Amino acid sequence: MGKASDALDHGHLKREIGLFGATALGIGAIIGSGIFIVTGIVAGIAGPAMIISVVIAGIISFFSALSIAELGAYLPEEGGTYAFARKLISPFAGYIAGWMWVFSNIFVGAAVSLGFAHYSASLVPAVPVKFIAVIVCLIFIIINYIGLKESTLLNNLLVTLKVLILLFFVAFGLGFFSVAHFTPLAPSGMTGILSGVALIFFAFTGFARVTIMAEEVKEPEKTIPRSILLALGISTLLYVLVTIIAMGLVGTSGLAQSGSPLAAAIMVTGSPAAMLLISSGAMIATASVLLTTIMGISRIVFAMARNNDLPAFLSTINPRFCTPHYAIVITGAFMILAVLAADLSLVVAVSTLTMLISYFIANIAALRLPRKYQRYPRFVPVIGAITCTGLVVFLTINAWIIGIIGVTVGLVWYVIRKRITK
Repeated sequence: MGKASDALDHGHLKREIGLFGATALGIGAIIGSGIFIVTGIVAGIAGPAMIISVVIAGIISFFSALSIAELGAYLPEEGGTYAFARKLISPFAGYIAGWMWVFSNIFVGAAVSLGFAHYSASLVPAVPVKFIAVIVCLIFIIINYIGLKESTLLNNLLVTLKVLILLFFVAFGLGFFSVAHFTPLAPSGMTGILSGVALIFFAFTGFARVTIMAEEVKEPEKTIPRSILLALGISTLLYVLVTIIAMGLVGTSGLAQSGSPLAAAIMVTGSPAAMLLISSGAMIATASVLLTTIMGISRIVFAMARNNDLPAFLSTINPRFCTPHYAIVITGAFMILAVLAADLSLVVAVSTLTMLISYFIANIAALRLPRKYQRYPRFVPVIGAITCTGLVVFLTINAWIIGIIGVTVGLVWYVIRKRITK
């Protein structure tokens, strides 16, 4: 079996991802439900000022991204924030960071599956949304099970397509743009803008995805930091352009009342072909995020199981496909349960809350880096930690309740595991 058997025997994964693939992985994880779905939710909260919300969320993400970039260069191991916190803070901090990342991304996967389904339903309204969401989840669980090479090639293709489609949306929509849709600019004031930031932050959370798979990246010390900043920069620019055009096409009410806001916006042009293209683009975008989300969750679970923080069988690598197959199947099953149990706005809020906790821990880990590995000034992780904490205040009470339940379940398992291993 050659390389596959070597990887299996030594518990290692193969380094197959270069700079383009790593950047595409980040863009694939970032651009998805945030721009195609959450845009409508945020428009209803912040009004035309959602553009300000997007810019603020991008700036906040930038500070945490810098922290994670230097952490990824320092410790290019599978597991991302889990691995960083475990080494630089404590095993318990690492466990909490990993647990919250997994919990968050199960809801991210549910959100993007529902996002895919909403746009599918705009083309084929007779099929139930949740049925479509479950089917697409199953398809991408199977793709991840088969292998990394196939997954990354598909992701590169999906990322290229969705970026081109978003650029088409901007260029085509510009001809139907109306400044009148931007008044009043901030109907809910600063509270609405900051609440919008808390939710649209969901759209940026994929920037750290490549660190989850660091053991599969070529020259990780160079590739990981570059790919994180490239992915975040490209995605932020696209977000700003798209939200400006979308608001200029239909205004707040047109976006807020639709489960497929960009399709609703382009409909104003009167072009069925453009409507079909944007809906297809949304499905491509959400599919690529789902692909990388399942990929990322399985690698975190693999890393945690390898350190005995989760049941050991979850670190098993499939002898044929060289993938952590049990981790992929089990986390995928929980993702499907989240699809069936919650609506879009709730899964977005829960995933944002728990991801903010994980990024807060990452910023603390960055503060503890040995000086020779520090690439950026110390105020970078400080600002990252403060802003992550501040955004949590603007999320809904239901998100808090589910988040607390998630933390509690994680703590219970941690205590049980400690007693079992004594």
